[in-house]
Amino acid sequence: MINLLEPFNYIKTFIFDIDGVFTDSRVTIFEDGSLIRVMNIKDGYAVKQALKASFRLIVITGGNSQGVVTRLKGLGITDVYWGISDKMAIYEELIRKYNLDESQILYMGDDLPDYQVMRRVGLPVCPVDAATEIIQISQYISPLAGGAGCVRDVIEKTLRIQGQWPLFEE
Repeated sequence: MINLLEPFNYIKTFIFDIDGVFTDSRVTIFEDGSLIRVMNIKDGYAVKQALKASFRLIVITGGNSQGVVTRLKGLGITDVYWGISDKMAIYEELIRKYNLDESQILYMGDDLPDYQVMRRVGLPVCPVDAATEIIQISQYISPLAGGAGCVRDVIEKTLRIQGQWPLFEE
């Protein structure tokens, strides 16, 4: 019998896109052209737990919102690459910089700019509302949409499987 959750046992690094993953696909556009995005607070809690458990978290996004960068850095993510048009170049630089084992990387993306990197990692995953091409190459599809807790879903699943999610006794 195949255990579909087995690959979560080996994850040491999470890489996430932002728009469509940490946020939903909608943005509010102000008259001056600036955009505002909404993030799920439960995703933030999971990020903090993963960092506390010594997982590496990386964000690679084509977006260029300083507010999003400030939020991510406030959560403790130090590797935030924004305004990136070639995600593969940054990914390969990170592999070299940190000597990462690609089989131990979970990448969550939702659209075509994520495709090439997702083809390289050990565990490509996506939110339920990802583009068809991304769903087709994903080994796990979160039942949650982008911005609706899909980041929490994959982090919590990984930490629980590895026995590192905080448990509270009554």
